[in-house]
Amino acid sequence: MTVLDRVVSLGLPFVPKPLVRRFSRRYIAGTTADHALAVVRDLKRQGALSTIDILGEFVTRREEAARNADDYVRLLERIHAEGLVEANVSVKLSALGLLLDRQSCLEHMRRLCEVARRTRSFVRIDMEDSPCTSPTIEIYKTLRAEFGPAVGLVLQSRLRRTLRDVDEIAREPSNFRLCKGIYLEPREIAYADPELIRRNFVLVLERMLELGCYVGIATHDELLVWEALRLVRKYGLDTGAYEFQMLLGVDEQLRRILIAAGHRLRVYVPFGEHWYAYSVRRLRENPQIAGYALKAMFRRA
Repeated sequence: MTVLDRVVSLGLPFVPKPLVRRFSRRYIAGTTADHALAVVRDLKRQGALSTIDILGEFVTRREEAARNADDYVRLLERIHAEGLVEANVSVKLSALGLLLDRQSCLEHMRRLCEVARRTRSFVRIDMEDSPCTSPTIEIYKTLRAEFGPAVGLVLQSRLRRTLRDVDEIAREPSNFRLCKGIYLEPREIAYADPELIRRNFVLVLERMLELGCYVGIATHDELLVWEALRLVRKYGLDTGAYEFQMLLGVDEQLRRILIAAGHRLRVYVPFGEHWYAYSVRRLRENPQIAGYALKAMFRRA
């Protein structure tokens, strides 16, 4: 992380909203499903898969949660109607009311998974901060028992508990996305040292592969990409047993390299009216992306 990255990220709350929009344009598909699906079609032309996220989490009213669930149902139906079989969706449970009413959240997710199963699509449950970890895992296990391969889960190498979670969850066939994690947590909960987070990523990834899990390897860190490829070779995996995943607009050159080498690669495509809160939070949590966005903006100016 450079000094520029840190300065940019800390100053974001004081940056005018139109300028933040310029920062975020590269990383957010737009405000509507039409915008997101246009990006998905473009990624398809580039040989990439997609997962779509409707922005807006930590809702405070049940009506918001129900509206978000309706929006996801419509999105899954559109993906199916438009024949975008390479696309699926990612969902944060706090957007469906996890912190308001866990049972209601589960029912919303059942609706989404039923549509995903019927349309032969897939719902990925994103992982959020540590208070959400255990309830998110429990809801995932309930849905997996009911909907099988239509649902998957995200785990974070930053958390100390993750290796134990893999051993517990993967007693049944599991589909994971593994990422470093962006939430800053207390030391007793999470690693803070970047090298420890990296080492745990490799350790957790190898355990997932040992257990026969399908893994979305979500990283822009080329050292971790190298480690992942080493493990793919070690376990003799074909390209249908894993995929790489990257954020929209981040390290597109590495994306092209992996696709050209014959690897499946899925791009995370966020969209929605809540772009501003998402942009500030994500750019502050990942100062390197903030600095990258600023430099890219000046290159285009």
